[in-house]
Amino acid sequence: MRIWFFTHYFPPEGNAPASRTAEHCRRWVQAGHEVTVFTCVPNVPCGVPYKGYSNRLRKQIETIEGIRVIRVWTYLAPNAGTTKRIANYLSYMLSALTASLWQRRPDIILGTSPQFFCGWAALLASYWKRVPFVLEIRDIWPESIVAVGAMKNGRLLSILQFLERVMYRSATHIVTVGEGYRKNILSKVDVQKRSSVITNGVDIEHYIPFKTSGEFSERYGLQEKFVCSYVGTLGMAHGLDVVIRAAQILKKSGRQDIAFCLVGDGAQLESLQKEASEKGVDKLVVFTGRLPKEQIPMVLASSNVSLVHLKKCDLFSTVIPSKIFETMAMGKPIIMGVRGEAQDIVLGCEAGIPMEPDSAESLVAAVTRLADDTTLCHKLSQAGRQHVASEYNRDILAKRYLDLLRDVVDSKSTDVSHRSTEASATITENDMSNIPHSQHEC
Repeated sequence: MRIWFFTHYFPPEGNAPASRTAEHCRRWVQAGHEVTVFTCVPNVPCGVPYKGYSNRLRKQIETIEGIRVIRVWTYLAPNAGTTKRIANYLSYMLSALTASLWQRRPDIILGTSPQFFCGWAALLASYWKRVPFVLEIRDIWPESIVAVGAMKNGRLLSILQFLERVMYRSATHIVTVGEGYRKNILSKVDVQKRSSVITNGVDIEHYIPFKTSGEFSERYGLQEKFVCSYVGTLGMAHGLDVVIRAAQILKKSGRQDIAFCLVGDGAQLESLQKEASEKGVDKLVVFTGRLPKEQIPMVLASSNVSLVHLKKCDLFSTVIPSKIFETMAMGKPIIMGVRGEAQDIVLGCEAGIPMEPDSAESLVAAVTRLADDTTLCHKLSQAGRQHVASEYNRDILAKRYLDLLRDVVDSKSTDVSHRSTEASATITENDMSNIPHSQHEC
């Protein structure tokens, strides 16, 4: 098949949407398919092009692991401020759609959230090229930005919600990363028969438990510490001020043997750093900034446990953070600060322990329990690795996704053929003598 994928994020960006898309596309290329990705220049989360890239009006084409990547101009903005972010999303939609018009017709087009203007670019391209459109939902947008207080304009929200429903109804098929997302969509539109769940997963050949040299710990002053790491975006939705408050409690109780390591960048980085300094816990809360994706296994290997956390919000109970699979593959216990399906996965296979989202006291109780019980840590580590290897192997998930794409293409072709046959049959059955002579000639 010739597959097009519209995505706002792609490597060398290392966030979850970029990783999921790249890992699937790489495997599809290896299976003999032709994959083209329409994306931006890498700039997340600061809104500044990565070294070696420039944000030019003229599209830029490169090949990454056999994937043809077309990078288009967008209005770049950091991950903060609703107006600028929407301008960023809209500019991508227009640029990506324009760049796609002159490309050779594909067999199928995919568009992925978190923001649905990316999905709209794919939808409009599918209309132009007359091919099926698969919409991948990784985030219920715009509800997610409302949930963190980033949008309060009721009129704008109503428009976005209308566009969201139109997009769901227009998709040939919808793929979500969790059942919670699928249920949310089904509560708005009836797409029961054309929706599927393909979860996130992990490359178990890349994320393998290993013993570190200690270089990472020495670099950030974490030697002789029980390290609880958070790896990912430091954004509004993640509620990481809970870490600062937990560090204050640990400091007051004299637990200097426990430290938190926040790995990543985002809209809240500077405010969190400032708060840690003002509260006097900057020795217990270490910030590394954004690190290359290839260094994340080393970060996890250098940690004792990993924190997965989102703010306490009903909508976030549908989220399944991809970092849980990477952490389990590395054989590290998880402190689970996300409710819903994600927590069910982690606790169900005994790969971690829960905490109450937004509760510093609950985080302290969880991290001290693990720090004081090496037997429990080892048990959780072993269970997590075994579970992802059998249930969330990226190779298996990518093949399942590819099979679904084949089915969508085949069923669409069958529908077109069936409609053509029906139309021919209808004309044949009509009394041709009743059709005017001029219409016969036409």
